[in-house]
Amino acid sequence: MMVNHLIAITMAYVIDLLIGDPPHWPHPVRWIGSLISLLDKRWNKGKSKRWKGAALLLIVLLTVFSISFVIVFIAYKIHPILGIGVESIIIASTIAQKSLKEAALEVYHPLIEGNLVEARKKLSYIVGRDTETLSEGEVARGAIETVAENTSDGVTAPLFWALLGGAPLAMVYRATNTCDSMVGHINDRYKDFGWASAKWDDVMNWIPSRLTGMLMLLGNRSEKMSKKEAWIILFRDAKKHPSPNSGWGEAAVASLLGIQLGGVNYYKGIISNRAKMGEPIVPIEAMHIPKANVILTRTVLLFLLFLWMGGMGFELAITWLKSAISL
Repeated sequence: MMVNHLIAITMAYVIDLLIGDPPHWPHPVRWIGSLISLLDKRWNKGKSKRWKGAALLLIVLLTVFSISFVIVFIAYKIHPILGIGVESIIIASTIAQKSLKEAALEVYHPLIEGNLVEARKKLSYIVGRDTETLSEGEVARGAIETVAENTSDGVTAPLFWALLGGAPLAMVYRATNTCDSMVGHINDRYKDFGWASAKWDDVMNWIPSRLTGMLMLLGNRSEKMSKKEAWIILFRDAKKHPSPNSGWGEAAVASLLGIQLGGVNYYKGIISNRAKMGEPIVPIEAMHIPKANVILTRTVLLFLLFLWMGGMGFELAITWLKSAISL
C-alpha cells in the first residue's frame, strides 16, 4: 500500500537526518559502482557502443531492482512493520541531505575564517571544476550550485520514485544516477557508450527537478525580489542550463538569494562558459552557503508534505473508485 511507502519515506528522511552517510559503512552505491566499472571495462570498446551502453544500463537497473524487490518482499511477508523498517533503511541509502549540507558547510567554515586555500580544497571534493585559483565568490558559487542542483538529485528525486514504487524504484533511480555519473559523459570515451545512461537519467529527473524548483519558491521567501519576479526568473533561466533538469534548482536558488549563478568554469584547464541564472542584485558571498542549506531543508520538508498529500489523495481516489465499481 502507498501509505506504507509514505511511512517508510518519512522514516528514511529521519534516518538520513540523524545518521547521514557514515564513510566506513557499506553503501549500495559502492556495489553498484563496482558493477558499472566491471561492465565498462569489458564492453566499452569495439563497435556498437551505444547498444553495449544500453545493455549496461539495463543489466544494472534490473539487478538493483530485483535484489531490492526480493529483500523488501520477504521483509513484508514476515511482518508489515519489518517491511516498512527495511524499506526505510534502503530508501535512506538513496538520499543524502545531511551529507550535502555538511559538504557545503565544510567549504563555508574555512571561507569565513579567511582560509581560501582550504576552502578551495574542500570545494574540489564536491565539484568537477578546477578550484585552485577561484576567488572567494567563485568558491561560494560552486558550493551553492552544488546544493541547488543536488537538492533534487540527492534528496527529492529518490523520494519521488520511492512514493511511486517503494525502495526498489528509489534504488533504480540511484542506480540510474550512478550510471550517469560514471559513464554519462560527453567525451570521446563515453559519448556513445554512456548515451543511454545520460538520457535515462534525464527522463527520471524530469518531473522531480521541476517539482523541486517550484517548491523551492513556494516554501521560501525571496530576499531581494517579489514572488512574481522570482517565478519569472525560474521559468526564464531554468532552461538555459546544459542539462534539461539541473537548471531548475539553480535558477530557483539564484532568484531566492538575489544572486547570479553560472558563468565561467574551468575543467582540467578547458574553459566552460555556462549560462548565467538569476540577477546579480548582490554579489555572491560565503554567507549565501548556509542560506542555500536553509532553502534545501525547507524544500525537502515541503516536498515530504506534497508526497503525503499526493499519496493519500491517490489512495482515497482508488478507494472511491473501487466502491463506485462495486455498486
